[in-house]
Amino acid sequence: MPRMIGVDVPGNKRLVISLTYLFGVGRARSEEIIHKLGLDPNMKAQKLSSEDISRINALLQSEYLVEGDLRRKVQNDIKRLINIHAYRGQRHRVGLPVRGQRTRTNARTRKGRRKTVAGKAVATKK
Repeated sequence: MPRMIGVDVPGNKRLVISLTYLFGVGRARSEEIIHKLGLDPNMKAQKLSSEDISRINALLQSEYLVEGDLRRKVQNDIKRLINIHAYRGQRHRVGLPVRGQRTRTNARTRKGRRKTVAGKAVATKK
């Protein structure tokens, strides 16, 4: 099981798929990385030599924002929205959907259990 940028990627899967286990690397970026380094996309990740792994690590750290750095950037963006009192920041702070989804139904995973609000009658289905 090769280790790239502090993450164990599955060795029994194709290299294109294994690279997608890194945060910030999707299918297209995975194919782009493999093409840049001249690797075979169909080879298993466990067949990579230590030199290949170090080349992949070096490329990911130099040219792309992945794993910890990307997570930090996303969190800082959310904190910035909260600090400037943007609408999206307020939605993040309260834990409600940010991108305009409905909240009357669904959105329960972020909102939590349904709570009865004073003055609002909740219609029940028969």
